[in-house]
Amino acid sequence: MRAWWTLVRRELSGYFVSWTGYVIIAAVVFLCGLSFTIVLRGLNAGETDKPITELFYPFFLWLILLLASPVITMRSFAQEKYSGTFETLMTTPVSDLQVVLAKFSGAMFFYLLMWSPLLACIFVVRHFTNEPTLVDPGTLGSTLVGITLLGALYVSLGCFASSLSRSQIIAAMIAVALGVSLYLLSFLSYALEGQTGWLAKIFSHVSLNEHMQDFARGVIDTRPVIFYLSLTVLFLFLTLKSVESRRWKS
Repeated sequence: MRAWWTLVRRELSGYFVSWTGYVIIAAVVFLCGLSFTIVLRGLNAGETDKPITELFYPFFLWLILLLASPVITMRSFAQEKYSGTFETLMTTPVSDLQVVLAKFSGAMFFYLLMWSPLLACIFVVRHFTNEPTLVDPGTLGSTLVGITLLGALYVSLGCFASSLSRSQIIAAMIAVALGVSLYLLSFLSYALEGQTGWLAKIFSHVSLNEHMQDFARGVIDTRPVIFYLSLTVLFLFLTLKSVESRRWKS
């Protein structure tokens, strides 16, 4: 556990010794502020019975998730390989699994820190609209659960992409391509909406957009939770195998 925590702190510090971490957080704060400015204008134009979390998520959440996650994770393994510190790291008395979990945990901690300004934005909107029903604690909690589960999936995907290349740019491009492809599956469920075949059911179960819509409404279904956790474990397993492959090449 001590070795894991040491690696996690090393990973987290890497985001703040350079401008990368500050730029990511600043960009997310800007997008969150912009999105809630649009939400406030919409609320001033007319009343709505939707929770504010549902008004926020449709566009800006996906934009932040699809672009920020690859930037967060692209340095995880690619920078180590490029700088030549990867082999040194792997010869220390830590297992490959500890390294993978530490890289993932460090990226997840930063991911959650990145979203922390969202809470401030929500309560600012609640204060100025003077409408307490806009921010229900249960709905807010389920939305944060959805953001965390989606983040775990995309961070694990990004770690896998980073383990495949020595270039951070290529790692980010792979992560963006895989992440966008996974997100686009959501639209296939809309194309098959109204159909009752097995294909329509499969695409409905893997629709990230529908899952997040439920989370934003305050609904936590165990099926999406298991789906995200399973995919997260799968990509971490693939990352581990990619890290272990250095032994086959040597």
